[in-house]
Amino acid sequence: MRAALWLLALFGVAVAAALFAGNNQGTVTLFWPPYRVDLSLNMVVLALVLGFATLYAALRALAALLELPHQARHWRLQQKERAMHAALLDALTQLLAGRFLRSRKAALAALEQEQALDKAGAPAPQGPQLRALAHMVAAETSHALQDRAQRETHLQQALHTVAPRRSAHIQELHEGAQMRAARWSLDDREADAALERLGNLPQGAARRTLALRIKLKATRLAGRTRESLDTARLLGKHRAFSADAARSIVRGLAMELINNAHDSSQLQATWQSFEATDRAMPELAIHAAQRLARLGGSAQQVRQWLLPVWQQMVDQPDSLAEQHALKLINALESGLDDIDAAWLARIESAQQTNPRDTRL
Repeated sequence: MRAALWLLALFGVAVAAALFAGNNQGTVTLFWPPYRVDLSLNMVVLALVLGFATLYAALRALAALLELPHQARHWRLQQKERAMHAALLDALTQLLAGRFLRSRKAALAALEQEQALDKAGAPAPQGPQLRALAHMVAAETSHALQDRAQRETHLQQALHTVAPRRSAHIQELHEGAQMRAARWSLDDREADAALERLGNLPQGAARRTLALRIKLKATRLAGRTRESLDTARLLGKHRAFSADAARSIVRGLAMELINNAHDSSQLQATWQSFEATDRAMPELAIHAAQRLARLGGSAQQVRQWLLPVWQQMVDQPDSLAEQHALKLINALESGLDDIDAAWLARIESAQQTNPRDTRL
């Protein structure tokens, strides 16, 4: 549609020019004593148009000639920028392929290209991000090559590059570098250093699934069972594990806390610090009761902890695993000497309800 309109406009201009030139009897006379020159008005108009076009073309050609050095410089800078991006992509590719020496070499090449652009007065867009990413790739490859000195050097340079920035992307890159550094410390079996890195993260970043996973491993390595348990609960709420896996991890950490109790009062305080969902686990309640009995706790307290598990076994016999049921019976048998009337009534009622249950 637009082309048709332009074509109609062109025809209109051609018709107008033909009408103007065909019926134009005007004459332009130039006096240059003792000479006189008579020219047709059409010739003068045509000469003016051609002169303007020639002058315009000459000026454009001169401007293009003067612009050649700038275009050549722009082309060289563009080539350097492309080489920088290509080197960074190659570094990431080689890192994924497990070729760590080649990856570090490509990352260093990307850094050289970025520095060359900066010195030339044409810094690359997102220069700090590119520089920090290249340093992090070099640090990652150095970690894989067990070159700790180079790893720390590149890590500090990456953190220094993004530290003073306040944009959202730079902040996320800084947080990612801290998390990666915490992971490296964890690989080096330096739990305190990993926890220190995680402690430098903002509150929102520290509650991300990746940070919580690292914290869980670091606290377990450092022997901080209480923190490990709290972290495992958070990971379970974030659905970082399946329900069964989260339950198993929480149960294992809770049992470790129970085993670390050295007297009955400490064990009771530990038990009360557990959440209701934790205390409702049959295997955990049985283990805590057995531990309390070994530490010389009162038999009445032991039976009180075992009461929910007993009710579950009586009401839903198939819901409790056989091994847990046997542990429950053994724990109750150890305190039959001073069992009270209420428990005797419960046992008799259970025997009458399930007369074929050999465990009763």
